[in-house]
Amino acid sequence: MHPADAALQQSFPSVMVPRFGALATMERPGERLLIAANGVFLEIVRPWLRVVRRLGAFQYRTAIPYGEVAEATELRCSRVPADLIGEFAAMARATHPKETGAWIVWNAATAAFRLVPVQILEHSGGHLKYDRPSLRTGEVLVVDCHSHGCHPAGFSRTDNADDQHDVKFAFVMGNCQAAVPSLALRLCAKGIFENVEKVPAEWYEAAREEVLA
Repeated sequence: MHPADAALQQSFPSVMVPRFGALATMERPGERLLIAANGVFLEIVRPWLRVVRRLGAFQYRTAIPYGEVAEATELRCSRVPADLIGEFAAMARATHPKETGAWIVWNAATAAFRLVPVQILEHSGGHLKYDRPSLRTGEVLVVDCHSHGCHPAGFSRTDNADDQHDVKFAFVMGNCQAAVPSLALRLCAKGIFENVEKVPAEWYEAAREEVLA
């Protein structure tokens, strides 16, 4: 085997799912393909998340001598504190009508979340280019936040390209001039995008602008 192929297969192995025994758990963060009787699955493990999604089913009803796999989503960190969404909302309003961005990160050792502004290189009312922020030891990205200025929250083709290789939640705040902005949230898992139909109510409450009487 070519050394490059050996390195690739070691970093992203394919595992035949046992039919009678238990599937061995992943010992460290990474990805692997699961070849199962009910299709081919992608398993992703991060300190804060484990996700399993089916990439495809078999075209023919050929007997496959392996076990079955179920899709799964295991959130290993606690709920993202709503006050961090409020902090980002304040950033978005201060930068409006231009876009801005920040990361919500989590530390597995301390179980602490914090909001980290990105290093903005260019931004306008419809564009944001930035460098990823430097994180402290043990911190991992959980929520990638950016604003849409005057425009509604949503995900563009540019967002899809930017998120293609990441494992994270992507969060967008739009209509930043409004007392109650629009919000959008999705799970990104190595090219798999799943919209969260209901953004948590406490996020809306945290993003709401306080109006003085």
